Amino acid sequence: MSYDLAVWDGERPLDNHHAGSTYDELYLRYLESDDVAVPPAPRIAAYVEALVERYPDDVDRSVVWASPPVVEEASGPIVYLLMSYGKADEVSEYAASPAREHGLV
Repeated sequence: MSYDLAVWDGERPLDNHHAGSTYDELYLRYLESDDVAVPPAPRIAAYVEALVERYPDDVDRSVVWASPPVVEEASGPIVYLLMSYGKADEVSEYAASPAREHGLV
């Protein structure tokens, strides 16, 4: 079982409805697309780096990430994080802080 969290670079949505619409659009465009992979935007790359510095994403030994390496879950202005359910509370709480620091939603 996993806990999923999306973080993106963009304008802060007005409400949950707008957040959901923005997420859907970004997910389809950058994560579901069959087009050529888009490298993570600079703020997303810095954010992912901060996360894996604290919670390494070693493919063989990760107890935090449900699908390491985490950087492969980032494309353009969005990253989709899958956390192991047992660590979800701790990691999602921490993940909010660097998201704010990097100006991300």
